[in-house]
Amino acid sequence: MNIKDVLNANEFTFSKRFGQNFLTDANLLSAIVSDAGVTEDDEVLEIGAGAGTLTAALAARAKRVTAYEIDRRLEPILKCTLADYDNVEVIYEDFMDAPTEFLRERFARAKVVANLPYYVTTPILMRLLEEGIGSSITVTVQKEVADRLTASPVTKDYGSITVKINLVGRATLCRIVGRNLFYPVPNVDSAVVRIDSIPHQYDDRYPALSARLARAAFAMRRKTLVNNLLSVGVPRAMAEASLARMGLSLSVRGETLSAEQFVQLAAALVEVGFNAE
Repeated sequence: MNIKDVLNANEFTFSKRFGQNFLTDANLLSAIVSDAGVTEDDEVLEIGAGAGTLTAALAARAKRVTAYEIDRRLEPILKCTLADYDNVEVIYEDFMDAPTEFLRERFARAKVVANLPYYVTTPILMRLLEEGIGSSITVTVQKEVADRLTASPVTKDYGSITVKINLVGRATLCRIVGRNLFYPVPNVDSAVVRIDSIPHQYDDRYPALSARLARAAFAMRRKTLVNNLLSVGVPRAMAEASLARMGLSLSVRGETLSAEQFVQLAAALVEVGFNAE
């Protein structure tokens, strides 16, 4: 089935608002399913079914696929591309509007797979990570975003989202995806990144505070960590005492701290009297 022919037959017009660039290469689709580690025992949550090319590849391998799609105009196209599969449910609504309790109940242990447009990459990833949805998350994103998700400390791409991922799991760059493997062709290359959940990776007694400190640390990259902590209500004396407990310089910047050190910083702040709530 040629997806371009299906789209043309339904007179589909692409929406810039939804950042629609559909995957078309059969070998790449199969590779993404393998990157996600999908087996016949797995429940899969797909975010953004698009024209259904990845949905069909997932359904061919998984026990069941539930796909969210925000653009209702794709319904006749998805009926065509998914006609051979009885293990797929498409929910036509914005994933970000889905009730949290429903997502946690249904997909806490599911494998999440998504071809994400740039404008929703961070909100969707943060929701999945913060609400504990999915045992693994495999996403196709712009290459520059993939660089941020998999960055190491003291690099230009390292930031709060990198730390957030590292607080709860591990991100791996699976493959680079050339722009010509999408339809229509975007202006940039993409990459596939897999994030695996690692429960209790650190002894994090204050996870909300650790995440809050990481966000604060990168609010102004040129500022020292102490000054960035002041902006979120941490008294200077407590910030300095906590860094001293960790053996860190008062001039240290947030970009030098690992996820584990943000966990240690949260604990040190509580020890010197900071309220973790």
